This record gives sequence, C-alpha cells and structure tokens, in this order.
Amino acid sequence: MDIMRAQQIIESPEEIIVRYNGTPVWIQNVDDKSETARVYTREKPDDEMTVPIHELVEQ
Repeated sequence: MDIMRAQQIIESPEEIIVRYNGTPVWIQNVDDKSETARVYTREKPDDEMTVPIHELVEQ
C-alpha cells in the first residue's frame, strides 16, 4: 500500500479491510516521513503497533 491510499482509508466513511501479516487491522494514523502507520486489531485495540505502510494490504 502507498501513503496516499492509507490516508484515504483513514478518511473514508466506509469500512475498508486492511491486513498486516494476514491479520485485519485498523489504521489509526500515518507518518509520511517514516512511511509508517499506527495500527491496531479489533481484538486488541489497546495494543497499537507501528508498521511499514508498504506491508499493509487492502482487501
């Protein structure tokens, strides 16, 4: 995924499924400079992770 698409997903009113290592995640925010995103899973919303945006896959 690229940075622009990740930002579009955050701003979308629709639910768009995104996976990180096969696990569905929600994108919380995007850091343009480091090309990373803060994500969390539905099961553990308090366990946020910073991941490379290029490793996110839109379904």
